Formats: sequence, C-alpha cells, structure tokens
Amino acid sequence: MKLQTGTRLGLYAVLELARDPERTLSAADLAERFGVSSHHLAKVLRTLGSAGLVRGGRGASGGYRFTGNRRRTTLMDIVALFEPAPGQRAKESGEDTDIGAALQRVLMEIDEIAEATLRSISLETMLKSKGPSLRSG
Repeated sequence: MKLQTGTRLGLYAVLELARDPERTLSAADLAERFGVSSHHLAKVLRTLGSAGLVRGGRGASGGYRFTGNRRRTTLMDIVALFEPAPGQRAKESGEDTDIGAALQRVLMEIDEIAEATLRSISLETMLKSKGPSLRSG
C-alpha cells in the first residue's frame, strides 16, 4: 500500500496534534515541521476538520487542536479520508491479462493485510508505543 502525500500529511498532523490535545499549532508551524507548503497542509487540515478530528481557530490564539478520540481513532480512519476505497481505483494497463490478474490478486491481499494492520492501531497505541519521543513535542 503506497500512501499519497496528503494521506501521510494527514497522519503526521493528527499524530502531532493528538500528542497534546490542549496544544494549538498553526498550519504554518505544522507545515514547517513537516517540510511542506502550508497551502497543501491547509487542504489536509480542512479534510481532518470535516471529519471532526481537528478544529481550527482564527486570530491571535488561532491554530489547530486535536478534537478526536485518541483511543477510538485508528490509523485507517485517517487513511480512509484521503485514499480511494478498495475497488475504487482505476484499472492499470496489463491488469486484464492472466498474469496481471494473478499479480493483482496478490497485491490486493497485501493491501488487505496493510488495511487490517492500520485498523488495529489506534492513535493512543501509536503515541504510546514509540516511547517518550512521541508522547510530547
């Protein structure tokens, strides 16, 4: 499973904000931290906001805060916001051949395993499992 840039940014942003739900970070701060444009990250944050995972505020104390549930939100919940649902991606050249179909079955199995793994890891588990470096920024 290869994740799009926006998906990875969504994961980074949610994990960073979920470290300390009381902390507010601006899109510019997050973009700088991840080495991406704030314009691209703003689109990602809007998607996360629509899903109820983050809330943005304007003004001097503006920025983004995590508003989701660290224990119930899984990595797959975030991935699903940005990636096409299984079976929704466009067919590629060669998939209609015998070899292509056989390879596609193997690749789909790999994706299913990756999806099951992502569904099994909550934000809480992710933040705790990597030691102190992920607990607080």
